[in-house]
Amino acid sequence: MADAKVIPFDDDRSRGSAVQRPSRRRGAGSRRKGMEPGLVREVQPLPTRGPLHDDVPVTREERLPRRPRDDGGLERRIAGGLAFLRRRLTGDYEVDDFGYDAELTDQVLMSLLRPVYDKYFRVEVKGVENIPSKGGALVVANHSGTLPLDGLMMQVAVHDHHPADRHLRLLAADLVFVLPVVNELARKLGHTLACAEDAERLLAQGELVGVMPEGFKGLGKPFGERYKLQRFGRGGFVSTALRQGTPIVPCSIVGAEEIYPMIGNAKTLARLLGFPYFPVTPTFPWLGPLGAVPLPTKWTIQFGEPIPTDGYPPEAAEDPMLMFNLTDQVREQIQHTLYKLLVQRRSVFF
Repeated sequence: MADAKVIPFDDDRSRGSAVQRPSRRRGAGSRRKGMEPGLVREVQPLPTRGPLHDDVPVTREERLPRRPRDDGGLERRIAGGLAFLRRRLTGDYEVDDFGYDAELTDQVLMSLLRPVYDKYFRVEVKGVENIPSKGGALVVANHSGTLPLDGLMMQVAVHDHHPADRHLRLLAADLVFVLPVVNELARKLGHTLACAEDAERLLAQGELVGVMPEGFKGLGKPFGERYKLQRFGRGGFVSTALRQGTPIVPCSIVGAEEIYPMIGNAKTLARLLGFPYFPVTPTFPWLGPLGAVPLPTKWTIQFGEPIPTDGYPPEAAEDPMLMFNLTDQVREQIQHTLYKLLVQRRSVFF
């Protein structure tokens, strides 16, 4: 058989290499100068790297890793960050009557809390769809852990996982708003004083409000009483929900009890410092600042089915028996869910 006539694509005589590189693709109507129509062109395949072709030279482009294309994401982030700084410096941002700064919370504070939520406590969220997509609602949760990290993690859970991108406004104790730095950060995050007036205003505005009725009794209880709910006050949160006709969403948090195992309480020191308790744990105060680092427990946050309150008459908020029954219903639902989650849990840390 006669050999087909080969027309070289590239003249590489200057380098004396037998390897011929293919030319770029051309359109159907494009021909090289001097090429006659009708001739058969044979394209030699590119050399393959392997044990039989180790002597084939490799071009510089083949040796270097291919860089991913820059889609402009970095530039957009830098431009957004500069715009954010400009607004902060010029005061061109909004803060509501309670001090809540939505932009600072979304772009800075949540970004600081998210690694703790995702990587350190590895929080698993269940039932977040039980929180209404719009309108006011009251989220009632158990409280524990010596320091109120459970409230912050519950905020991140709602912020990052709710399909309607809702933000949880927590009701905090008086002590939060007298501590320097903590006071300002709490206001920026949307926290407000745990009083009926502020809670009703937020619910009337259609906000999602979070409350932990156990207060310091739950936060500072001994490690031996973990996951045993304390008394829920006098049912003030139920009265607030009844006045506004907003649903109550029970929330159970497992994992916070073990971050600071409280084995003692230095009451004298607590009175001197003005604290409700001064915790003594296996690591604090013995290890100094290192002992204040929480243990990396595995958390689960579960939101239960909402309990409606809009079917009651306006005077129901003044009925002590009704408030007691609803308070007990919420408490029992949270406690039952805690026991269920504890049975399902295989390890505190994994």
